[in-house]
Amino acid sequence: MDTLPPLPEAVAVLGRAVHPVDLDEAAAWVLAAAKGRRPRLVVTLNPEIVVRSRSDEALGRALVRADLTVADGVGVVWAARRAGYRLPGRVPGVDLAFALLERGGKDVRVAFVGGRPGVAERAAATASERWGTEVVFARDGYFDRGREGGAVAAAVAASGAQVLLAGLGEGQEVVLDEHRDAWGAAVLIGVGGTLDVLAGTARRTPEWTRMLGVEWAWRVGLDPARWHRIPRLLRFAALTLRTRR
Repeated sequence: MDTLPPLPEAVAVLGRAVHPVDLDEAAAWVLAAAKGRRPRLVVTLNPEIVVRSRSDEALGRALVRADLTVADGVGVVWAARRAGYRLPGRVPGVDLAFALLERGGKDVRVAFVGGRPGVAERAAATASERWGTEVVFARDGYFDRGREGGAVAAAVAASGAQVLLAGLGEGQEVVLDEHRDAWGAAVLIGVGGTLDVLAGTARRTPEWTRMLGVEWAWRVGLDPARWHRIPRLLRFAALTLRTRR
């Protein structure tokens, strides 16, 4: 049986479970889980995922089945506070990914799946150079999730990866959950644009936006391709404001 650090009891944020852990606790749990045999799903919860899960049944199931859910977005921390819970803070997916790569070093076998062609490979080279990470599989996220998802999962399993970092965009949690056993990895994490940051094809927001918790506004405001997300963020805010302790 896998032995993992105990997690504090999850709290409910707009109907979704969130574990009140900080970055160090989350990274330690993931590294311990990477040595296990049972596949575990880690969700980095943000306001968009919360809103989409209210109408997307597959996403809702994935969130319920997650083994560790951390508060990625400042909005989730705010919503928890409105509900009467004080979380230790945010655990952004990019920070969690970087922490486990740094702390795991050459002792953890990792697979990268996601991004445009070439991004995962560049991210792998950077991780290897920076932390000695053994990236045993790397490929882009341009595949048909229905027809090819199983084959990609089988390829990851054949690589012997212990941790899968998947940057598959919207719905990545569903892909990870639906092929949970097929991936072969002990830990599955949807990390959004983290591979692009690691590859150097995207930059993190300025540090001051992260300190103030407004990097979401920076990203959405400066990128017209993200403007379709604004209604979801407004919906999340409306739901949160109606929350009573």
